[in-house]
Amino acid sequence: MSIQVGDKVPVFTAKKQDGGTFDLKDYQGKPLVIYFYPKDFTPGCTAQACSFRDFYQDFQDLGAEVIGISGDTAASHEAFQEKYKLPFILLSDYDRKIRKAFGVPTSLFGLLPGRVTYVIHPDGTVKMVFNSMSAKNHITKALEMVKKMKK
Repeated sequence: MSIQVGDKVPVFTAKKQDGGTFDLKDYQGKPLVIYFYPKDFTPGCTAQACSFRDFYQDFQDLGAEVIGISGDTAASHEAFQEKYKLPFILLSDYDRKIRKAFGVPTSLFGLLPGRVTYVIHPDGTVKMVFNSMSAKNHITKALEMVKKMKK
């Protein structure tokens, strides 16, 4: 069962790119953009991460935090973050527990982890779910929704 608009976001913890622990509870009360992507260093995922990087300050100006999640290790995330100067948090979901909790589908006959972006209201409810394997439009859709929430 996948998370839909209006649902409460599942609370979770995960390992960050620096090896520290991320706890969603620490981010309650602020807008969040959580995006699931297939794999570090692949062309589409790199383009998507760099787009979030390029618009990161716009999200920050609106009070929102951006969090990227994939099944890669924290070490892979750290190298990905360093190479592309990504200013936001990357979380390792190596056991796919978070992906399962959100109900993120797989693509390409179940071979690829899906690419889904969620915008979470400060009260913890999901305001937007954008599911597209194309890396394009995730950033613009998320930014539009965060702007709407600020009004």
